[in-house]
Amino acid sequence: MKSFLISLLLVINLFAMDSIMLPLKGIEVTHTFRNGLTKNYTIQREVSKECMNIAVSVENFQSENLASNKISNSCKKSFVTTKGVIQPLVLIEGVTTVAELEVLDFIENKVKKEPLKYILVDSRKRDWFDKGTIPSSTNIPYDELTFDEDFLEEFHRAFKLLGVEIIDKGKYDFSKAKTALLFCNGSWCAQSPRAIKELVKIGYPKDKILWYRGGIAAWAGVSLTLTEDLETLK
Repeated sequence: MKSFLISLLLVINLFAMDSIMLPLKGIEVTHTFRNGLTKNYTIQREVSKECMNIAVSVENFQSENLASNKISNSCKKSFVTTKGVIQPLVLIEGVTTVAELEVLDFIENKVKKEPLKYILVDSRKRDWFDKGTIPSSTNIPYDELTFDEDFLEEFHRAFKLLGVEIIDKGKYDFSKAKTALLFCNGSWCAQSPRAIKELVKIGYPKDKILWYRGGIAAWAGVSLTLTEDLETLK
């Protein structure tokens, strides 16, 4: 029994270490833009050489704008901090909230290996997705999950991507529903919460829904890879 517990702890520790290493070793993915263009990306923590030797000090990290003015712009980002409504950590009981390492693990070990069972969903509207997103994510805008006779094509597309069969108005077959990890702009953003609440309302299995609360702001905040603006690739 003792040897079993030791072995189990070693496995857990190795998994944790492997997860922590993902931002360093990188994840190779192919991203599909809305216009059908595909591009290969390595998702990793992007740190330029001039940022490597910055001291973790009060002066550098706790000035008026958090990052000192002495720090190169290539080592920091600016965010709008006054919009939206801060979302809770637990959005809905039964829906799991995740952070960056779990998202990376989901991409590497779920989406890449079994795309028919797993999907990374950018719940933002199309212009946000086109501007820059997490590579390998699929755009399913939150408002396309709600039935609207004027947007039937978008409605059917959304549920097909999720592996859900629409039987009739208000009736769905979730037997082949994918495990979906949803995100939007950040902890203040309501787009992915609205998508999740809509899915739960119509009966989508809660154990097949994950939520990256930090979203694009948290992702960019630790310098993880984002796709380019689609306009620059045309």
